[in-house]
Amino acid sequence: MEYKRLFDCIEHQLQHFPTDEMLVSKVNGTWVKHSTQEVAQTVNSLSAGLLQLGVSGHDFTPEGSDKIAIISNNRPEWVFTDLAVQQIGAILVPLYPTTNPLEIEFIFNNAAVKYAFVSNQEMYDKINALRSKIPSLKEIFVFDEIPGTVHWKTLLQPAESSYQTQVNTIKATIPTSHLATIIYTSGTTGTPKGVMLSHKNIYSNVMMSKESFPFRDAPGSKILSFLPLNHIFEKACTYIYLYSGISIYYAENLETIGDNLREVKPDGFTTVPRLLEKVFEKIMAKGNELTGTKRKLFFWAVDLAEKYDNYKSGGAWYNIQLAIARKLIFSKWKEALGGRVSFIITGGAACQVKLLRIFNAAGIPVYEGYGPTENSPVITVNRQSPGGMRFGTVGPPVNGQEVKIAEDGEICVKGPSVMEGYYLRPDLTAEVIIDGWLYTGDIGVWVDKKYLKITDRKKELFKTSGGKYVAPQPIENKFKESPFIEQMMVVGADKKFVGALIVPSFATLKDWMREKGLTYTTNEDVVHHPRVLELYKELVESFNTYFNHVEQIKKFELLPREWTIDTGEMTPKLSLKRKVVMEKYKDAIERIYAE
Repeated sequence: MEYKRLFDCIEHQLQHFPTDEMLVSKVNGTWVKHSTQEVAQTVNSLSAGLLQLGVSGHDFTPEGSDKIAIISNNRPEWVFTDLAVQQIGAILVPLYPTTNPLEIEFIFNNAAVKYAFVSNQEMYDKINALRSKIPSLKEIFVFDEIPGTVHWKTLLQPAESSYQTQVNTIKATIPTSHLATIIYTSGTTGTPKGVMLSHKNIYSNVMMSKESFPFRDAPGSKILSFLPLNHIFEKACTYIYLYSGISIYYAENLETIGDNLREVKPDGFTTVPRLLEKVFEKIMAKGNELTGTKRKLFFWAVDLAEKYDNYKSGGAWYNIQLAIARKLIFSKWKEALGGRVSFIITGGAACQVKLLRIFNAAGIPVYEGYGPTENSPVITVNRQSPGGMRFGTVGPPVNGQEVKIAEDGEICVKGPSVMEGYYLRPDLTAEVIIDGWLYTGDIGVWVDKKYLKITDRKKELFKTSGGKYVAPQPIENKFKESPFIEQMMVVGADKKFVGALIVPSFATLKDWMREKGLTYTTNEDVVHHPRVLELYKELVESFNTYFNHVEQIKKFELLPREWTIDTGEMTPKLSLKRKVVMEKYKDAIERIYAE
């Protein structure tokens, strides 16, 4: 493969498929389009402005190059900044908008961040409050127009500026081995680690994923972007779209995704399982409101979809019924997603097999993939091509990746996408990259010698006091298939048996209680209601039949509140922070194991 820099995507688009809608966002209720030509000019002007400030890549080394931070929602300005920083050899350090002040302070000081770009007043205030603790930080630029702050457009240099000439000279000299970004992984404990990713790392992954999935050049098609751009999954997908001529529309926020899907009518999008679960819960809630024949038809279609297997045919009669269900019921689901979705790619956590069956049966193809930040990120993905997808797996390895399973079950990968290392932490780098192999920390097996199946996180496996290993994720995912279970965490390290913390789906529970003639008061009261506890006991016993004796849930506690990013139990990519939950709910766990 001939490697390119990420910012070469602009020239690639100008040559092959220039468009009037390269990047599109909603401003004051109206969709505003940015053409390829306009993006090229804006990015060059911003690069020139950064040069005028003295920002540079210096000697193109990780330590020598200036670091620019960005904390923002998804919007065109995010990509303008990313590309402008890259073009002069500086290094972008992106952070989640939800990052707490202590982590921001650590990351800014660790990377010696020189300038920061933020989206709005809230983000500005957050960084401005830390200024005295970050000696390297010279200025904060804001995307929104806010009195008393420096607007990002004040940096833009005119086309005739001598700095623009310098930009072109520097661009030509930047090697593909130079870092494009340092992404600090949130992790669940300890201080964040800066994953160093070069242009070659990300570009190779972009091209191998584009070829494997495959993404064909598709000018005129559109996607909706809403997963945080500071996460490598959405960032890499952005470059797949830019190198394929696919227009990127940015959702206003997570609450407006439904409306934005109907407005934009995208061909696809990327997501995480938690958001898919939310979509499904809303669909099922609407189904529960139906009555009579419509209700019967709805649940007949869902039951049919649960039996769907893309790998083997259900037979002629099943296929006839599915065609009817797609026409009568599932066509409405597709319309709710805009009517044109031909792919949804999910990653970041394990997706329930039940959801994969139902959405794919409905004619809404969901493809699960896998890969850590340290691999830029994709290692495997289920394919659009025949025989390329297997439910319950994360698909075959993408082209150009060597994948092996170590003796203890750990998934290892080797290839051009493996990170350059952790910033200023050669000790940590040496722990995970051995002889060129990246040890992912995930446990997996091969299915049919072709598809990779993740069975657990190595560090999340625990031993009971009886010495038996338990993998919590598969148990949790199975239980979450129940409409009565919103969230769940399996516990039991060094204990005699396996227990669970369960957050009920309170909307479903409310409906059930109404049907049973029971009064719903507050969440706090409901989780102690004898009839509710009996319901969950029966539910747990029914799901226990799927697991061997040592994995079965013997006791559980119902919790009155959902775990969220804001309350600290979920990471920004909606993964469970197990140690935080263990600490926060230690009283509940103690009750599970009280004699």
